[in-house]
Amino acid sequence: MSREVISSGNALAAKAAIDCGCEFFGGYPITPSSEVAHDLSVSLPKVGGKFIQMEDEIAGICVALGASMSGKKSMTATSGPGISLKSEQIGYAFIAEIPLVIVNVMRGGPSTGLPTRVSQADIGQAKYPTHGDYASITLCPGSLEEAYTETVRAFNIAEKYMTPVFLLLDETLGHMHGKAILPDLEEIKKSVVSRAKFTGDKKDYKPYDVEMDEPAVLNPFFEGYHYHVTGLHHGPTGHPTEDAQACEFNIERLMGKINNKKEDLVQYEEFMLDDAEVCIIAYGSISRGAKEAVTKLRADGIKAGLFRPITLWPSPEKQLKEIGEKFDKIFVTELNMGQYLEEIQRVMKRDDFKTLHKANGRPIAPLEMVAKVKEMF
Repeated sequence: MSREVISSGNALAAKAAIDCGCEFFGGYPITPSSEVAHDLSVSLPKVGGKFIQMEDEIAGICVALGASMSGKKSMTATSGPGISLKSEQIGYAFIAEIPLVIVNVMRGGPSTGLPTRVSQADIGQAKYPTHGDYASITLCPGSLEEAYTETVRAFNIAEKYMTPVFLLLDETLGHMHGKAILPDLEEIKKSVVSRAKFTGDKKDYKPYDVEMDEPAVLNPFFEGYHYHVTGLHHGPTGHPTEDAQACEFNIERLMGKINNKKEDLVQYEEFMLDDAEVCIIAYGSISRGAKEAVTKLRADGIKAGLFRPITLWPSPEKQLKEIGEKFDKIFVTELNMGQYLEEIQRVMKRDDFKTLHKANGRPIAPLEMVAKVKEMF
């Protein structure tokens, strides 16, 4: 049976982590994400898990990675400035292939910016959170229910693809309190994905000896399977190498295991698009206002519809291309100066969009969207 709760986005992300088997949280409090850590500090010990608040954001992700290497599903949570501090260890997770869910409850930036205000200005950061070549995965809920379900999906993806996965909430969604209808707990448990394990002879174990586009198979520490973990380029057993062929293969594999699996990763929503004459593109918390704008525009005789990417990275390129070919009128709105607009322009190979961007920490009201769309007619 489905479950009806009154909760916030941050609390639902914490609840989802528990429900899908998270056993460890390491982090450091930062507005507006602190409630994720606070809730897990209470709930994790009740299910035999461990919570630890470290001295800073860097130490927070370090202990979370260590717990993941011991086989535990792990999470850390922060905001944009914390992601900046965690950058080096995020890169370590990419190259060593350590699964981890990283929650970023976005606020205004850059630097300390607007700690208590809403923003979607970490979209570019989520695609490229560290240096080097890799492919990242970023999920962006648009409702309280999705704050829960996308957290579950983030854990499943991290375990399946052996990679860090970003969950982008924002101040509005993180602190919003309301009714949410959650999936049946037994169904959630049935959907849980756990990382693959090597079960053969220990002397034959080579965690990084996998095919192109496939993730490494890292058995948990302390179970007798010997291998090396490093941030350097490495060979089949994890030991460092500068062999050109091996390094090229590994980078292509790290990117291919994500970019060539888009059909499995990409999710999106289409709202009243079938007969629309103008397409609104929005994501995250402001997509809620965009839906209201669609309704108001239709009441005024303008057939509007919404395309909402849920997986931001890798982007839904196929669907965006189709929208670019189908619609002459496209309206893009986001709480930054155009970070996802750049991806839409790249994919559609167009630059004739009507836009509404805001970076002052205030949300975009439905009537503001309505006014801008009407200027297109």
